[in-house]
This record gives sequence, structure tokens and C-alpha cells, in this order.
Amino acid sequence: MSKRPFKVLGIQQIAVGGLDKQRLRGLWVDIFGLEPAGNYLSEQENVDEDILTLGTGPFRVEVDLMQPLDPERKPAVHNPPLNHVGLWIDDLASAVTWLENQGVRFTPGGIRKGASGFDVCFIHPKGNEAAPIGGEGVLIELVQAPPEVIEAFAKLLS
Repeated sequence: MSKRPFKVLGIQQIAVGGLDKQRLRGLWVDIFGLEPAGNYLSEQENVDEDILTLGTGPFRVEVDLMQPLDPERKPAVHNPPLNHVGLWIDDLASAVTWLENQGVRFTPGGIRKGASGFDVCFIHPKGNEAAPIGGEGVLIELVQAPPEVIEAFAKLLS
């Protein structure tokens, strides 16, 4: 295996799905006290998503509450309830190239702008014959870390 040309810096987000995001808000906002930071709506991704935050600055973590626009359509953002985990990556383009060369399977769509405005892509929950490495049942979002996050993690780790 060649030397990894990128670093996983930390958790950027977790995404929790349900048929009724108001019930999710009851726990995450009303009980836990997370702060609403935005909303994302996408017909293509079949999602109505509330973006909440926990922590501050470059160590802020998102908790995304997702409900499907149409529960009968794919992607089924509510199933499984822990929809995905997002990881800060210091060099997303290099990571994708390297990971593909290692046999990692990505979902269709490539690198694109995510709900919070960062470049993202997703590792498929399951490998296949052409790309046998997947998330073993978990969708994994790789998120390009902005410079301030890269710098903060570099200071933390030095």
C-alpha cells in the first residue's frame, strides 16, 4: 500500500434520519440544546435537513437531522437512522484518488458541494466486485476541511 497522501483530521458531522425530523428536534434541540444553524432541501437527494451545531470554531461538529421528502423514494435518508458519519479530510481530491486506487467504492456524483458548502463525496456502504472496499454498512462522507480547520488540528496534534 502506498503512503497515504491525506489525513483524516476529525469528525465533521453525524447525520441522523427519521420520518419526522420534528421528533428528532425534540431530542437534539429541546433536550440536548444543540443550536440550529441552517436547513438544506434537495429534491435530488430526497432530503429535508436541519443542520445543528455542537462546539465552537474549527472543532464545531454538525448534527444533521434528515427526513425524506418522499419516504418511498431513494435515497432513503431515514434508513438506517444513523445515516452517515462525516470526516474532515485535509486534501479531498488526493484522498479520493488514493482511496479509489486502494479499491474503495464511492457513491455516484463524485466530489460536489455539500449541504454546509464544503466539497464532499461519499464512500458507499458496500463494496462490489470492481471496488471491494466499502463502509461495511455505514455511509461515510469525506469533507474537505477549510484552512482554519486544518490549521487548528495541526496545532492540536503538534
